[in-house]
Amino acid sequence: MTTNELEHLGINVIKGLSMDAPHAAQSGHQGTAMALAPLAHVLWTRILTYDSAEPLWPDRDRFILSAGHASILLYSMLYLTGHGLTIEDVKDFRQWGSSTPGHPEAGHTPGVEVTTGPLGQGVANAVGMALAERNLRARFGEDSCNHYTYFFCGDGDLAEGISHEAASFAGHQELGRLIGVYDDNHISIDGPTELALSDNAVQRFESYGWHVIDLGESSEDLDVMEEAFLTAKSIEDKPSLIVLRTHIGSPSPDIDTADVHGYSLKDEKIAETKKRMGVPENDSFYCPQEVLDFYRSAGNRNSGIRTEWENRNSDNSETWDACQSSTGVKGWRDQLPSWDVGDSVATRKASNSCFQTLSEFVPGLLGGGADLTGNTGTTLKGLGVNSSDCPEGRQIYFGVREHAMGAICNGLALHGGCIPVNGTFFVFSDYMRGAVRLAALSNAKNIFVWSHDSVGVGEDGPTHQPVEHLSSLRSMPNLELFRPADANETAAAWILAIDNPGPTGLVLTRQDVPVLDGTNDLGKVSKGAYILSDSEQDPDVVLIGTGSEVCLAVEAAQKLSSQGISARVVSMPSMGLFARQDKKYQLSILPEGTPTVSIEAGSTFGWHQWSDVQIGIDRFGASAPGELVMENLGINTAAVVTAAQDLLQR
Repeated sequence: MTTNELEHLGINVIKGLSMDAPHAAQSGHQGTAMALAPLAHVLWTRILTYDSAEPLWPDRDRFILSAGHASILLYSMLYLTGHGLTIEDVKDFRQWGSSTPGHPEAGHTPGVEVTTGPLGQGVANAVGMALAERNLRARFGEDSCNHYTYFFCGDGDLAEGISHEAASFAGHQELGRLIGVYDDNHISIDGPTELALSDNAVQRFESYGWHVIDLGESSEDLDVMEEAFLTAKSIEDKPSLIVLRTHIGSPSPDIDTADVHGYSLKDEKIAETKKRMGVPENDSFYCPQEVLDFYRSAGNRNSGIRTEWENRNSDNSETWDACQSSTGVKGWRDQLPSWDVGDSVATRKASNSCFQTLSEFVPGLLGGGADLTGNTGTTLKGLGVNSSDCPEGRQIYFGVREHAMGAICNGLALHGGCIPVNGTFFVFSDYMRGAVRLAALSNAKNIFVWSHDSVGVGEDGPTHQPVEHLSSLRSMPNLELFRPADANETAAAWILAIDNPGPTGLVLTRQDVPVLDGTNDLGKVSKGAYILSDSEQDPDVVLIGTGSEVCLAVEAAQKLSSQGISARVVSMPSMGLFARQDKKYQLSILPEGTPTVSIEAGSTFGWHQWSDVQIGIDRFGASAPGELVMENLGINTAAVVTAAQDLLQR
């Protein structure tokens, strides 16, 4: 068998697996995977630099399947090239506990770089990975970092607003090692794409500053596609988009129909398709040994390059090692600033002091904000503004692109070597919710800085005043959320964020808040809640506060004490961390049977687990000076005192 014959047989094997696995699952997406089989073959056998024996080799090329519904295409390539998947894993597609879930999941399947499925996210992730590569290459040299980032996307990806944000940013940044392929198949789930789309992708991406290669009807021409990739690699000052007109479901009877987007090909149609391809009609999961050998050879063809890289980088600097392990150099925890009791500091400003200080000792830190770096405390001074002229720069200006910013930072984090920080107003976390969720789902070490955290924002009014956001984000699994009481709790939250292997949200005040006595104990803060102040006797009542409301609890406890009522004040910077403590510790903080009042300038939803009476805001805010809004909505010391008195009289 000639090489050309073997390659085309391999492509038909990929198409066969793309039909058989969804058929076995009676669920999945066949058509896109079949149409892109020749493209995937070219990329994985001729273009990508990787070593299947070491899927996490730091200097590998990255591949992202943004059209994550075509996951069987990726799983087929990972199986064939020897990334650890077996044919049994492929047969177990979309089943409980399998290594081949419905959409790709980072950290779940070897070789899967990011979690995709929500369309457009993978495009933005790829931008982040390309940005990470360029930054690390500029800082540590090509001997340590020298690779490309590739992604496949479809019309659904490009219809989503996040892809526009990300593509615009990538073009502005001139990310020359970012190469995407647009699968222009003219089909959506509802039918022809012309039902909803009429824009010109070529012109759009050219306007973003991308180099565009329109291949037209070349989706089966291996050499033409290879040449397009090589041309794209030669373009150093622009990201590249290869536009490829494909035929979804080719060569099945359902070719170019909306039906084959999903699971339309069953027994008879699969047999007919295989007959057209010249492979055994009734042989499910067909893969002859010569095909498997061919792909396994492709999978390890770069092992020598990987070994050479390891030899060159066997004795890297402490800085490089800290980046790769997503931590700081020796002694980094001792470098954080501290504040004196009685100081008055907005936690967003304290956070900026921490960010600036840590950037010297945690070299992977970089980031900025969505046109709000100064407002959110995500400014880095003296470390360069990241751009094509300053690729080593660690200050990133994302522009007003919250959704893309979050997803780009997920890409930065999942690339490795970077700990991204991104800031916006807390109310605009709504705009980036999809990226936050995927950070949590993929365990991306992304630090979200959300300032202006309550109705204390004041005059900007209810459009800018978060109310329901704390309770909503607290419900998200795997997102560590902190609302620190003061500057010193903020510093502790930063340490915990760097130590956290997954995403962290820091929810910070616009307004100044007093530095309290007892908040500078990292061990206590790490428990999620702790006793800030107490009386000598058992408490009559417990007052729980978070963020800017902890000082109200302290003031209320003092007033209650003058009335002969002993009150314990508990600061709860992280409800999630406290919920994970053992029952003994929880009861030591919140004694069973002791009346408890919580106070937080947000929705009371979720507080019933910890308190008997909840002081909060279960309505939208209002436009007025922040202190007045707080007062009129009942977020004040008097309300806490009254609630405690009434509770004790029940």
